[in-house]
Amino acid sequence: MTQLTEAGQGPAQRMFAADRASRGLGMELLRAGDGSAAVRMPVTGHMVNGHGVAHGGFLFTLADTAFACACNSRGPVAVAAGADVVFTAPAHEGDVLLAVAEERARFGRSGVYDVTVRRETDGRVIAEFRGRSRTVGERGASERGAGERGAPAGKEAS
Repeated sequence: MTQLTEAGQGPAQRMFAADRASRGLGMELLRAGDGSAAVRMPVTGHMVNGHGVAHGGFLFTLADTAFACACNSRGPVAVAAGADVVFTAPAHEGDVLLAVAEERARFGRSGVYDVTVRRETDGRVIAEFRGRSRTVGERGASERGAGERGAPAGKEAS
């Protein structure tokens, strides 16, 4: 189901291989490294809303996956601290979308990444996404719970 067309198994490739949500939507990680990533996704009939266009939540998920792969391409583990999206054009069933993420800044434990989602056939921009990341250390966020710096879920981190 998932193809990695770039040689090697870096941190982003390992993360994507374990990402059942993104792979379940038919996403392919095309490349990831040095703060950038590219992810492809076909728009299926299950992704179309009541207006006959791709539901914005699926477009956000595609962009978010590219963002996650970019901000995890070097290590340590990074998670989303926030994100915004602007939808610029509709996508339709049968379209294949390409999300390209680029690092804009890294400072301390934070980073800023821009993702452009385009339709592959004509290059039309479908969405622009900006994500903010935060590193959580060597262990993954799922091992730590919801709190920052390993604080148990429901406990405030100091």
